Amino acid sequence: MLNLKTTIETGNMKTILSATFWIVLYLLLVLAPLLILILGEVPPGAGFWWDFSMALGFSGMATMSVLFLLTARFQRASAPFGIDIIYYFHRYLAILAVLMIFTHYLIIRIDNVTALGTFNPLEAPWHMTAGRIALMLLTILIITSLWRKPLRIHYDQWRMLHIGLAVTAFLLAMGHIQGINYYIEAPAKHWLWSGYSLIWVSIILYIRVLKPWKMHRKPYRVIELRQEHGNSWTLALEPEQHGGMTFIPGQFAWLVLRASPWQITEHPFSFSSSAARQDRLEFTIKALGDFTRTIKDIQPGERAYLDGPYGIFSTDLHPNAAGFVFIAGGVGAAPIMSMLRTLADRRDPRPIWFIYGNRGWQNVIFREELQTLKTQLQLTLVHVLKEPPTDWQGESGLITPQLLQNTLPANAQQYEYFLCGPNPMSNAVHKGLKTLHVPLNQIHFELFDLV
Repeated sequence: MLNLKTTIETGNMKTILSATFWIVLYLLLVLAPLLILILGEVPPGAGFWWDFSMALGFSGMATMSVLFLLTARFQRASAPFGIDIIYYFHRYLAILAVLMIFTHYLIIRIDNVTALGTFNPLEAPWHMTAGRIALMLLTILIITSLWRKPLRIHYDQWRMLHIGLAVTAFLLAMGHIQGINYYIEAPAKHWLWSGYSLIWVSIILYIRVLKPWKMHRKPYRVIELRQEHGNSWTLALEPEQHGGMTFIPGQFAWLVLRASPWQITEHPFSFSSSAARQDRLEFTIKALGDFTRTIKDIQPGERAYLDGPYGIFSTDLHPNAAGFVFIAGGVGAAPIMSMLRTLADRRDPRPIWFIYGNRGWQNVIFREELQTLKTQLQLTLVHVLKEPPTDWQGESGLITPQLLQNTLPANAQQYEYFLCGPNPMSNAVHKGLKTLHVPLNQIHFELFDLV
């Protein structure tokens, strides 16, 4: 027991140190261009607002360049935080970067309009036109990202548009900086900034060339497509002439079907299979969007590609837990099924609660297997139906704080909690767990939608 405790504490310390390292590295990458620019001879400024505008422009560009790093899906960098958190950070950091660049332009527009010159691209210097176009493309990028669904942009089309806009805007903005040559006219600074830019171009090549090549070298074959309740399907894959993928229960991977890895058509799905079966990987997918509605048409024998595993939503990261409480809505049960199946395969004796919310009984995915798992685990299963049948004897309505208080044991503070479902459900559960005095560091969640 002492050795186990020591191992866990060592693992926690490594996670803290790793997270600290990546945060410090991120800050250095964002601040590096500014630090480089103030070294050596600095050109005379044109007042506070001019210098402040320049600082905002360079900071915005540095922040934007880091966004490419965040989308590279480096497993070591994302491991301490979870890639779902990384992607949400990417989203809000992008908004910050564009606001800084727009404010850079706005200050000059108000304080020193003559520096902008004519808007006519036939008469304006090329680097000024490049800067204006970059700002316009960044604005379009933010609008189409935040309001993709209301604008009814297909996910795959949006991804291609997103990448095209980001790369083009970044290259145009770099041309704008190089063309103006302000603050970087010294040869050393010029080469340092050029080298800095080359790093980010290399990251783009890694994301779009090297990573797909790695996926292409390890293909998978569809061996089964199984219909589930609730308009959902379970897709089973096996590796083709390689050892497969090692994952821990609760993680997810990016899946490519009916396309090559270079075609920007991957989609993230949680493993629903047991981590004890590395030679057979399963994903349970609900037909909700443009891509997921086509899953039913996949045929056994088709080829697939995977990038993963990712995520820190796993019971394996809490080996000393006294027990587990899983709370899910709809297809949010997929990663939880992976954990339950793995715990059953390991004959885990700890107490487990699973509170599972659905609209109706016909929507309950895995309902037969969950009954079987009750005989293999010390599992308390609570179904909550929003629209129950007339003869329903179980819980009805929504998963509320009151329901949690009535369902969970008196020692609820001792367990690790895993939540996966729509935001309204997650918010209600958080309130309920707060009233039960469950420590925040024992509540783990999987963001239901990355895009």
